[in-house]
Amino acid sequence: MTRTKKIAGALLALPLLATACSGGEADGADASVGPVGELTIAMVTHANPGDLFWDVVRAGLDQAASDHGITTTYQGSGEPAEQAQFIETAISQDVDGLIVSMANPDALRGSVEQAVEAGIPVITINSGAEVSAEFGAMAHVGQTESVAGEATGERLTEEGLTNVLCVVHEAGNVGLEERCAGAASTFDGEMRNVQVQVSDLGAAAATIAAELQSDDSIDGVLTLNNGVAGAAVDALGTAARDDVGIATFDVDSDVLAGITAGDILFAVDQQPYLQGYLPVTMLYLYAANGNTVGGGQPVLTGPGFVDASNVEQVTQYAEQGTR
Repeated sequence: MTRTKKIAGALLALPLLATACSGGEADGADASVGPVGELTIAMVTHANPGDLFWDVVRAGLDQAASDHGITTTYQGSGEPAEQAQFIETAISQDVDGLIVSMANPDALRGSVEQAVEAGIPVITINSGAEVSAEFGAMAHVGQTESVAGEATGERLTEEGLTNVLCVVHEAGNVGLEERCAGAASTFDGEMRNVQVQVSDLGAAAATIAAELQSDDSIDGVLTLNNGVAGAAVDALGTAARDDVGIATFDVDSDVLAGITAGDILFAVDQQPYLQGYLPVTMLYLYAANGNTVGGGQPVLTGPGFVDASNVEQVTQYAEQGTR
């Protein structure tokens, strides 16, 4: 049975199922979506192995699969060409839904459009919100990076910072550039970007330290990744600077410990667990009940802020792997 027929059959079965259960009369107390048979949903992301952020996304993916009784698969690569190959493999496997993060949209356009043309419903997550609908995806789940950046710039101003480094850890990632640009647009002080590689946090710390040593007017560092936040904390020690505030995007146990200790001012939380859980649920409901979500607008999972006022609560959730 083709995917289109499978989904259409499930939808056509809904009124028949309702009639069989209620004798032709609607019974709201027993209302539920119909069975969809065996569904397989593939997630393909731009994550490198060992990235703690994407571990939380996968936790959401796995929980949604368990909750809805469906099969999910996961593959990730920081190389756009390999990510495109993973998508094409999922297409050849005739999956029933596809979830894709698009840090480098141009490199993935062909494969995503190929999936749409094959009748596979696609939901994008995390990155690529601006082109998601253009590529044919039915929805986007994540944080609009420019909006998150703007909120962060305002928060940096509130913290009293005046000269901030924005640390970009992945060349060519449009979402990261949007974060820095958004922050710069609302920050009252000076901000400039510096490039590091997330795959070498020791070198990243050295680069940040060198910047701090060469310019003592820098009083803030904004990192765009939880791992790089730790490198920034190390850099302050290397540079012997205790007059620099650190803020970061994304949350993990180390970031939360840094906030608790006063080493990090705040973290921007885009709630990665939701980026794994929600798209699976949305694809399940699309197959089972014809539902779509978002109305053409991104389904936002952030930004939220974690600071000294709520770090204790968030730490409890992080310990169970859901924040």
